[in-house]
Amino acid sequence: MNKLKIVIAITLIYLASINASSAMTFDRDYLYNFIKSYVEDNVSLPARGKLKIEVSEIDPRITLQPCLLPLRANIPEKHIGRNVNVKIVCPDEESWQLYIPVKIHTIVPVLVTRMRISKGTLLSNANIEIIFKDNGQIRGTVLTNPKVVVGARTKRNLSQGSAITNQNTCFVCKGEPVNIIAKSEHFEIKSFGIALNDGSLGEIISVRNRKSGRVVQGQVNAINQVIINL
Repeated sequence: MNKLKIVIAITLIYLASINASSAMTFDRDYLYNFIKSYVEDNVSLPARGKLKIEVSEIDPRITLQPCLLPLRANIPEKHIGRNVNVKIVCPDEESWQLYIPVKIHTIVPVLVTRMRISKGTLLSNANIEIIFKDNGQIRGTVLTNPKVVVGARTKRNLSQGSAITNQNTCFVCKGEPVNIIAKSEHFEIKSFGIALNDGSLGEIISVRNRKSGRVVQGQVNAINQVIINL
């Protein structure tokens, strides 16, 4: 009987030593990279955008325990915003978990002014450029394609580095000539008019037809051009 107890004890010690030797250990750098990779794989990006991820420091008083199984991660919040808590779980029998605060910055391409620009200035490649900017610092509908923007005018004074938006530019400006395109599925009619108010991309403005004098409503779809869907 004593021999049996000794065998059982030795077996348990052996199994414990196997588990201890096979358990994975983690340092803080490993966890930081693990969290960053998880966030990158699970947060959707806007077109041409990128992420800047700031993982908070883990409390130095916390001792990171080994884990027999691969770590798991999830973001408990239903809405993934700028600030989230990433939950790290060791799923073995002696399970443990950590909540690590993470800041997520979405960086997007934005057209900005290269220099200070006065109201009414014609935008060109000489005075605008594309930079990457934190989405949280952007106000209004930003414009990102210089080919679309070149030829528009500023509606107010802009400081160097200001984002080019629908709110501070006019693609059709009040008093300027406008191409009018009226079209349906079967035909297209082109005419000319004078803009009665400012308009940016997608906005509806009033235009007076030069020939008939009639005032029509058209949607701005390009520099000095509106379209009327019949």
